[in-house]
Amino acid sequence: MSAFLPYGRQSIDDDDVAAVVRALRSDWLTQGPEVDAFEAELARITSARFAVAFSNGTTALHAACAALGLGPGDEVITTPMTFTASANCARYVGATPVLVDVEPKAATLDPSCLEAAIGPKTRMIIPVHYAGQPARMEEIGALAKRHGLAVLEDAAHALGATQGGSPIGSCVFSDMAMFSFHPVKHVTTGEGGAITTNDEKLRDALRLFRSHGITKDPTRLRNPSPGPWYQEQILLGHNFRLTDIQAALGRSQLGKLERFVTRRREIAARYDALFGPAHGVEPLGRLDGTEHAFHLYVVRIDFAGFGKTRAEVMTRLRERGIGTQVHYVPVHLHPSYADRGWKPGSFPVTEAFYAEVLSLPMFPDMQDADVDRVASTLVEVLGA
Repeated sequence: MSAFLPYGRQSIDDDDVAAVVRALRSDWLTQGPEVDAFEAELARITSARFAVAFSNGTTALHAACAALGLGPGDEVITTPMTFTASANCARYVGATPVLVDVEPKAATLDPSCLEAAIGPKTRMIIPVHYAGQPARMEEIGALAKRHGLAVLEDAAHALGATQGGSPIGSCVFSDMAMFSFHPVKHVTTGEGGAITTNDEKLRDALRLFRSHGITKDPTRLRNPSPGPWYQEQILLGHNFRLTDIQAALGRSQLGKLERFVTRRREIAARYDALFGPAHGVEPLGRLDGTEHAFHLYVVRIDFAGFGKTRAEVMTRLRERGIGTQVHYVPVHLHPSYADRGWKPGSFPVTEAFYAEVLSLPMFPDMQDADVDRVASTLVEVLGA
């Protein structure tokens, strides 16, 4: 039987292992020079002035909300077609998430729905670059500017993507962008995340928040320093730091980002060609003026038209050595959000998308034969 193909997987080489070993043998396992070097390289790759690393993407989102001073009484707009962290981050600081439907072509935040959702309590918009497809940032950014709102890009899927020729993470149309370095993402630190920004004050606030809110900076101390040991907690922060061990892995991985993204695009193009003739299997649409990073390869399938349930199709694929996933259960359908008043039918485009969506294997180490096998097996299972 052929090797099992998961929907996503890290690509670790000997040089990645060597980088981690060097960090382990160094004087610093955490709070050392590898983190600074990783942040500098990420900022260079994304064309941002600054990058601040975190323990994971969720803590990075949380820190971004805190850095902007969001709290009770504030509202944050995002999409229901995302992992719940995109909305949870508002709740972590006491703010209220407001959900807006997606556009049917690419399942990204629909700018035409934004205006009606903006109210006197709105402070920020969090567009999600679903599957690696950049949202319509120019329109979203212009709307946010007109209303005096902050923008935080959830770019967990989109490292290596571009819009209008600018890398996602350059923050051309936003205040900050968040990346995730979970093993299924473009590059990995094991667990990890980061915020990029061009705003020095936001950078400083992010750094403070990720390290307990404690500082030794003499310009920020309330009391005179009695000696070199002295530090003060000036706000309630968290320990959201990335270790040097993880940063060493991440820096090694960043050196391969271009190769990884190129291979993902090749795999996507092959899938596109193979699914062309298969009625009822529709690759997710792409938006003009962008370059997709293909964290995920997502298709829409008319399961009812094939007379099969999605669970049945996923089970039969798994029996044949092919892993799939559904991204995502919409935010408003989770009990934690349904308890806040949202109900099925609240976001019809999102729910129609969710009913048909399936993520197929997508990772750089896949061979062309693997792609062919996934496509032919899916068509066979569907009876297309």
